[in-house]
Amino acid sequence: MTKANSCPLCGNITDPAHKPFCSRRCKDRDLLQWLGEGYRIPAGPADPEALDREVSSD
Repeated sequence: MTKANSCPLCGNITDPAHKPFCSRRCKDRDLLQWLGEGYRIPAGPADPEALDREVSSD
């Protein structure tokens, strides 16, 4: 089994119906991670002055 054919969560063989996951369960687990903020995209600190300008322009 190659890494390209394995589920990114559990490592089982990928099912074409749920690609790139092996099952609906792993597909749902991944979605819940995104919705529950389990995955985060790194970003730099926010510029407080820019935030103030956005709020005051409303």
